[in-house]
Amino acid sequence: MAHLHQPGSRRLMSDINVVPFIDVILVLLIIFMVTTPLLTQGVKVDLPKTQAAALPEQQKEPLIVTVDAAGNFYLNLADKPNQPLTARNLSYLVTTQLTGQQNSAQRPVLVRGDKNVNYGKVMEAMVLLQQAGAKSVGLITQPNPANPTTS
Repeated sequence: MAHLHQPGSRRLMSDINVVPFIDVILVLLIIFMVTTPLLTQGVKVDLPKTQAAALPEQQKEPLIVTVDAAGNFYLNLADKPNQPLTARNLSYLVTTQLTGQQNSAQRPVLVRGDKNVNYGKVMEAMVLLQQAGAKSVGLITQPNPANPTTS
């Protein structure tokens, strides 16, 4: 006996429709491609490569003064961290950051100097930081794994 196909009955479809899944993936890919460059903050600085031990983790966010290749100063905790500061504004902002908090001696103060900047500009930043009340000032470098240290 042959099975007759009755009008109005439907066969189950066992294929998975992946078109909506592909659409969602493409939308997410575009969102990530657009937002990733926006997440990068800070000023473009080509740090010198050295072998140095990493600093221990701190509870407070460090004050980081950046000196770019043109000799401009930037402060990571300023209202607009990507906008250059004058020496006077930098000194004022650092003073308010260090005196506004108790135990300011525990807050790390660091300088990121581009390797192509005039050495005098990095020293000027360090002097401004010391005059603003920083007890010690460290320098940030980029690790150089290709050149091991000798002791």
